[in-house]
Parts: sequence; structure tokens; C-alpha cells
Amino acid sequence: MDTQTPTPFRAAVIGGGPAGLMAAEVMAQAGLAVTLFERMPSVGRKLLMAGRGGLNITHSEPMPRFLARYGAGEAWLAPWLAEFPPEAVREWCAGLGQSTFVGSSGRVFPNVMKASPLLRAWIRRLESLGVTFVTRAEWQGWDAHGRLCFADGTAHEADVVVLALGGASWPRLGSTGGWTALLPDVEIAPLRPANCGFTVGWSAHFAEKFAGTPLKRITLACGDVAVPGELMITKDGLEGGAVYAVSALAREMIARDGSATLSLDLRPDFSAEALAARLAGGGSESLSTRLRKRAGLSPVAIGLMQEARHAGVEAPLAGLIKSLPVRLLAPSGLERAISTAGGIKLTELDEHLMLRRHPGVFAAGEMLDWEAPTGGYLLQACLATGRAAGQGVLNWRDSQPGNR
Repeated sequence: MDTQTPTPFRAAVIGGGPAGLMAAEVMAQAGLAVTLFERMPSVGRKLLMAGRGGLNITHSEPMPRFLARYGAGEAWLAPWLAEFPPEAVREWCAGLGQSTFVGSSGRVFPNVMKASPLLRAWIRRLESLGVTFVTRAEWQGWDAHGRLCFADGTAHEADVVVLALGGASWPRLGSTGGWTALLPDVEIAPLRPANCGFTVGWSAHFAEKFAGTPLKRITLACGDVAVPGELMITKDGLEGGAVYAVSALAREMIARDGSATLSLDLRPDFSAEALAARLAGGGSESLSTRLRKRAGLSPVAIGLMQEARHAGVEAPLAGLIKSLPVRLLAPSGLERAISTAGGIKLTELDEHLMLRRHPGVFAAGEMLDWEAPTGGYLLQACLATGRAAGQGVLNWRDSQPGNR
């Protein structure tokens, strides 16, 4: 009589961001022997960076509007988001001892407004489930025997692999995009900056005077999309929430036309007619004084007006205040982008997020070809696809001979 204990099904997760950690949790809860490899000295570094602003975990808006935020990826992501919706994310956080609240904007945050307590509790849960963490482990593909290879010369055998290597934004936090060279037979859309700033041809005077200055309470329009919010002037251009919201559209315009033009409403609380009445007269007042006293513009807004006039933009002052053109020349680099567009094309994956050309290899998170604006949508989809990949592994395991 054979009394040997069956060998646990061995799963390897490559990447210690939210998608990889969630896939590891799902598999470990099902009894798999999970080893998670992370190239950095610790896991969750980008999550901790996001937590500096309070950790916007998800969003509370109605699901149809929520799904629409994913643009071209909406139909593909919808099943995974339905399986793990925002309400489930909040319950999951509560299970880790981290209650959440809905802010005035509808965004969801931990009560403590930090990422570190959540991450610590998550790691403790994974360790209690038997997950093994291996850090400073840079994956370099597979060897001739099908083992996972790492830069330090070690190899690891696994029955199944979940790739969760992220995109290429903020590479100093761990995701460099170098994994694209390790999947030469997989079709990958080029990695591009998303939720990013843009370069603008500021004059040297304007850049020197206003770099690092916020432009608040404006409305920004790009094409037929208008977004209220604020911007930050950089020495090279613009960044900030309002421009991130239109970054995908602006990026595609630049790729198609060579540039994109934003329209800034510097006083959305006044009509053009009301501003024209306020600006009438003025006598010997300088332009800057008129704009400051009569239109209530901040110094940086006045500087933008002067930039436009020096560039030859001819329009009545009130009209220029309500529709100030700013020409974007190029997206900022991936090193400063919040997230990444592009990645493994969705046609390369089956309905369980397994790579069609690599049986037993699954992928999740930002390394897949989808993008979303800030506001909780990025983290929500990373968690949902990580969970889906973990579930996909369980389905695949159960379909293998000897496991049915």
C-alpha cells in the first residue's frame, strides 16, 4: 500500500507587486507550494510609493462608469473586475485589518492613509500560508530543462509560473520592462508611458521662474475631453492629475500628428463675457496688473498668458483666459510615468490568462496590454488580474492528468 504523501503542486510567481502577491495568495490558499521571486531587496515597492499620496486603492463609482475608465480594455477586463469588484477589494483590505473609507471624490483609501500597514499585514498572511519569498532574484528566462533561471546562476523547478513583472514605469522601483526580451515568441505591444507628463517648449525665462509651481482650479481640455483639476509646471513641461487624465489621448495625438494642443480654462468659474467686463478699461495698468487685479490670475497663470502672446497667439484677453493653448511636444519618459501602456497582447492569452504559446505560464497585472487613469483603477485591475491568474492556475492544475 502506497502511503507516500503527494508532492505539493509547485508554483512560482515572478514579481512581488500587487498582481504577483494576489496570485500567490490565491494559490497558497488552495494548498500549492508557492515561491515568489522579486528582483529588488523587498516586495511591494511601487505600492509603497503609491501610498505616499494616501494609497488610492479603488473607486466607489457605479460599475458601468467604473468599467468605462479602462477604454479599449473594458470588455476584456470586465469579467475579472466582476469577479473581484471594488466592494470585494474593500472587504479584502478589512480582512487584513485595514478598514477603508470613500473620499469626497469617490476614491477609496485606507483609514490610515498609508500603504505600509496593508503591505505588512499582507506579507504576514502570505508567510502564514507557506509562501516562500526570494528577493534579489532577477529572472532570466528558462534553461534547456525548463527550469526558471536567475541572474545569480540559480535555477528553480516549478509546475506552473505566474509572470507579474509590471510595466516599465518608475524602473528604480523594480519594473524595468526587460522581461520583453525573455518572451521572443510572444506578441508584445511596445511599452509606452501612461498617466504621464509632457514636454512643452517653454521659454528659458518661464521655465526658470515657474518650474515646480502648481496651477490650481483650472479646467483642461484635450480633443473633446474636459477635466477639472490642477497641473504642475516642470522645467520641461507639465505634469499632474489633470494632464494624466488625458495622457492616453494626448499621447496618441502626438504619435499621429507630431504634437497635441491642450486648451486651459484658467478661470472656469467665470464666463468669457464676465471676464471681458472685468478687464475693460484699465487705463495705464500693465498687462500683468490687469490680469492679476481684474481677472484674479495667479503669477503662473499670467506667465502662461505671456508665453502664449509671445508665441504669436492672437485672441482677446478674456478668450485667451478661457481657452489658452498649450502645445505638447512629447510624453515624458517612462522613468517618471505613473504607469505603462502596452505589454503582452490580449490575443496571446487564453480565458484563464495563460500564455497560449507557453502552457502552464500565466501573466497578470501591468505587464498586460491595458491602461487606466489614476483614481484607483490601476491597482484595482492589478489585483483583479492577479487573482484571475491564480484561479487560472488552479483550473489548469485540476485539468492535468493525475489531478482530475
